[in-house]
Amino acid sequence: MIQALAMKRAKKLILLLRSAFLPAIAFTIIAFFGSYALFGSNGVLAWGDYSQRYEARKVEFALVQQEKAELANRVKLLDPRHANPDMVDELVRRDLGLTHPDEVIIPIE
Repeated sequence: MIQALAMKRAKKLILLLRSAFLPAIAFTIIAFFGSYALFGSNGVLAWGDYSQRYEARKVEFALVQQEKAELANRVKLLDPRHANPDMVDELVRRDLGLTHPDEVIIPIE
C-alpha cells in the first residue's frame, strides 16, 4: 500500500515536472534576451556611453572640418593657374632654405 502511494506521488511529480519543463525553458530564454537588452553591449544601459562617445565625436568632427577648411584654403592659394605669390615665396624659402643670413622668418601659423 505504501509503495502504491509512493508510486502514485512519483508519477504526479514526473507529470508536474514534464508540464513545467517547456514553460521553464521559455522563461529562461526570455530572461536571457531581456537581460541582454538591458545589460548587453547594445542595451539600454549602454545608451549613456554611446551618447558620450557621440558628443566627443561631434567635437572631433568639428575640429577635422576646420582643419579641412584650412587645408582647402592653402590648396586654393597654391593653385598653379593663379597662385598667391606670398604663399609660394614662403613655401619656397622655408622648404629649400633660400633665406639670407640677415632675414628673420616669422611663421604665421
